[in-house]
Amino acid sequence: MVEWKTIGELCKPITPPKKIPTKDYLEVGQFPVIDQGQKMVIAFTNDSSSLIPDGEYVLFGDHTRYVKYYDGTFAQGADGLKILKVNSGIIPRFFFFAFQNTEVPTRGYSRHWSIAKSLQIPIPSLAEQNRIVSILDTFTDSIENLKQQIAQRRKQYEFYRDKLLDFEGKGVELKELSCLGEYFGGLTGKTKKDFENGNAKFITYMNVFSNPSLDVNTVGMVHINGEERQNKVQKGDILFSGSSETPDEAGMSCVVTDELDGDYYMNSFCFGLRLYNPEQYNLHFFKHVLRSYSIRQAISKTASGVTRFNISKARFGKVQVPIPSLAEQNYIVSILDTFTISFSNLEQQLTQRQKQYEYYRNKLLTFE
Repeated sequence: MVEWKTIGELCKPITPPKKIPTKDYLEVGQFPVIDQGQKMVIAFTNDSSSLIPDGEYVLFGDHTRYVKYYDGTFAQGADGLKILKVNSGIIPRFFFFAFQNTEVPTRGYSRHWSIAKSLQIPIPSLAEQNRIVSILDTFTDSIENLKQQIAQRRKQYEFYRDKLLDFEGKGVELKELSCLGEYFGGLTGKTKKDFENGNAKFITYMNVFSNPSLDVNTVGMVHINGEERQNKVQKGDILFSGSSETPDEAGMSCVVTDELDGDYYMNSFCFGLRLYNPEQYNLHFFKHVLRSYSIRQAISKTASGVTRFNISKARFGKVQVPIPSLAEQNYIVSILDTFTISFSNLEQQLTQRQKQYEYYRNKLLTFE
């Protein structure tokens, strides 16, 4: 027999002794600091007086609606977080899975605990709770293992990328970005309505920001009239994010390495660089070199602002990029692409495993 109870009946919110303000976050410390963001541990502290007692907790983001499980002691960060101690007679890990499987609606609220605590979840026998936890933990362990593999592979890639792209003292030609091509802008004159029933593909800001090479399968739609004069994106173009919340994330590059099946337009928050002679380069070389540590450092210095950092095209154009021979470009790409293909395959496995986990979580926790 399965009993249904509200989330608020099954747990008790814990008040931390105090919250760690952002200014006091440490990169290294004795105790983890957790807030409501997607990442579990965001920082560290040495302040033992701020700690939640050692135990099993389910954490709920009051703004984000993230549900997490944590076993141990920690301090709460500056952001909103509900720390839930599960009642006796219920396995905390089971409560976490059941809560995670429950959709918390928005309903216009900025704080969601008032909604979440009134939602009901199923509570089967302890034996059944243990069985469900055992099955779902098999998936979560596999997911964590894949995440660790991806992180390790990325570190290896970054090490070899920066090593292979260090041309100091090797006589490699340096070219300013402004000498490689000419700038072009994104969509202009568009309103929210133009993006509701689009007839043409457009490249989103996040596609540019997140992908060294354009993901042609993840695009938005925009309405384009036949008489409009908008810039179209083509193979060989290099797209850049024009601004960001921090200078370190401004000017992220995205290279169009594939032929495009039709017309593609770019969002208005990015700009493009159209190479004068794209045939002289291995386009995949740019996706690596423009995201290398030294070039990212140089590009970030071309951004300025207070709450939003914008790229200065004049300063940006003076950033120098090493351009070795085409044979050397091909050699570097052949090595670095081995790494990117490897962690791309792992990321596909991770996506598939997460879908399997969500499927079985829903199936096991449906007691209709």
